[in-house]
Amino acid sequence: MPRNTVANTDSLEFDEPSLANELFGPGNMNLDILSRASGAAITSRGTTLVIESPDAGVRKDLCNVFLQLYALVRQGIVLNHNDLARSWEMVRNDPGLNLGQIFREAVFVQTPRKTVTARNVAQKNYLDALRANELVFAVGPAGTGKTYLAVAMAISMLQQRRIKKIVLTRPAVEAGERLGFLPGDLAEKVNPYLRPLYDALYDMTPQPKVASMLEGGIIEIAPLAFMRGRTLNDAFIILDEAQNTTQEQMKMFLTRMGFGSRMVVTGDITQIDLPSYPGEAGTRSGLVHALGILKGVKGLGVHRFSKADVVRHPLVGSIVSAYDEAEKEGRLR
Repeated sequence: MPRNTVANTDSLEFDEPSLANELFGPGNMNLDILSRASGAAITSRGTTLVIESPDAGVRKDLCNVFLQLYALVRQGIVLNHNDLARSWEMVRNDPGLNLGQIFREAVFVQTPRKTVTARNVAQKNYLDALRANELVFAVGPAGTGKTYLAVAMAISMLQQRRIKKIVLTRPAVEAGERLGFLPGDLAEKVNPYLRPLYDALYDMTPQPKVASMLEGGIIEIAPLAFMRGRTLNDAFIILDEAQNTTQEQMKMFLTRMGFGSRMVVTGDITQIDLPSYPGEAGTRSGLVHALGILKGVKGLGVHRFSKADVVRHPLVGSIVSAYDEAEKEGRLR
């Protein structure tokens, strides 16, 4: 498609009216989404797209986004509002990014309930690390997709029969007397700590199917203490909230890996809830300790997310920004 530049305006001419209309969206809705995201004025005249902005870099990146999205629409890929916004964010951060590769190759779980794709460059790199390494440490704040994408990859490998079992675990860090007040046996007491793992499974796989796999032992969700003394072959094992493991627990977990297995260890080292004891020096976190001593080990990958990689509903982002601004101005007292 030809691109023309006049003063602070770039224009693109698309060759198929039906595809151009699909790209622009009903009432130019998609153009409005990208206009708000980029700050540029974006309009259409028939099959011609017009981008106005004093920033030549913004215009160039928007042209890049629209040309790549048009190619995806031509291939029959259906784009939603979130796809548009995150496409702009990804290309703005990495102008050489191939959106087609992300939308086509990063889709690795497709069920009647959910199709999972990378939502930003960091998530794409994380998926690449999960594919390339038998052991991956994923470190970063909540909301970056560390556990969610690992669960999706596990389901995908199970569907492909590359593994025979999924094991999901996390430590239950809680004062013993408070845990003791919860009803039921030990498994029932720690169940609330494992709820985020259940939520990820149910979001991608119909609940009856998950229940069947849990009953048949194909999926196992258990507290970290239940891993001791086991060797897990042909399994995809995920340790969530690993910042709350002790050094001894982390060593125990990592040595559970058997032949044909993969492990993913996720955590946020800024949210360590381990109790501290008088006279202790430094942190007791097994995650922090492992990241330090396992540098350079072959077959191991470390992926670090930042706050910029948090995937939020647009309204949540606006709410957080409003609170941050109020805190700076001292209005939260």
